[in-house]
Amino acid sequence: MTKEPLTSAEMGKLWATYMGNSMAVCVLRYYLRHVEDEDVKNILQRSYDLATRFTQTVKDVLKEEGHPVPFGFSEQDVNLDAPRLFGDEFYLHYLKYVAKAGLSIYGIAVPLVTRKDLREFYFDVLRSTAELMIDINAALEDKSNLSKPPFIPVPDQVDFARSESYLSGFLGQIRPLQALEIAHLHDNLENNATSRTVLVGFAQVAETPEVRNYFVRGGEIAAKHFAIFSDVMSKAHLPSPPILNHLVTDSTIAPFSEKLMMFHKLDMFAMRIRSYANSLAVSPRHDLAAMYGRLILEVGKYAEDGARTMIDFGWMEQPPHAADREALISRQ
Repeated sequence: MTKEPLTSAEMGKLWATYMGNSMAVCVLRYYLRHVEDEDVKNILQRSYDLATRFTQTVKDVLKEEGHPVPFGFSEQDVNLDAPRLFGDEFYLHYLKYVAKAGLSIYGIAVPLVTRKDLREFYFDVLRSTAELMIDINAALEDKSNLSKPPFIPVPDQVDFARSESYLSGFLGQIRPLQALEIAHLHDNLENNATSRTVLVGFAQVAETPEVRNYFVRGGEIAAKHFAIFSDVMSKAHLPSPPILNHLVTDSTIAPFSEKLMMFHKLDMFAMRIRSYANSLAVSPRHDLAAMYGRLILEVGKYAEDGARTMIDFGWMEQPPHAADREALISRQ
């Protein structure tokens, strides 16, 4: 039986899966070279095995369909002999950070992908990543490094909003944060703490001034956003997760190519836009909605500037795209 050709959604998701996981293979190979804790090493190895399997499966599908395989990232993008850049504890925070992004990408792929073999592939990828996330959290908890969202009182009864003050956030009576708002604030705090640590490390080892300055600027944005979210939590008398910058070593030798590091942060800041948009969707308070809208614009501008830098250096690999009908019609 002849398989259906790939839809645009399948082509796009396969491309994104290959790019992200070929990058992860490089990063995790380096982490595995510099890890001492056996529990952390086991989770790194499992993550590496999954990324390798996902990359190979996508490669096989694309070759079978006669599609070009993306360049992605390879052994040329990692220096395994570079000194350690991060401490063992950070690896778990990092894995949680990137696994969240994977769950978002794969979760959206499941309803979009229609071909049976690819539907089964993405369901498997989603399940495997979710199981990995459970074990990452368990490892963080075992080592007393899991930052749990704050506890709040158990409601006495089911309640309904009785006035428009439920939406207020600037004037008049402002209600306490509700559970979903707290959950997303905590998640965004975690993401910014981890992202800032990655950016500190990348800025420390980057050699090209333009790339180094981009990482420094990203670290400043992550620090500012962390402070904004932390202030909202503090005003509600709720705790925030700790910062992680102390888990960066003093190495100044790059373990990864600047192309890989730029792609990594551009990709993760693009995911930040989705995270903030999801947070906005469940935050009815006007002050929170305005805050997320403002931060989305700032992250979007930073991501756009990163894309321009990658284009200037010839590092921006394009996903498959629709036919340019105007160009085809006007060709001479």
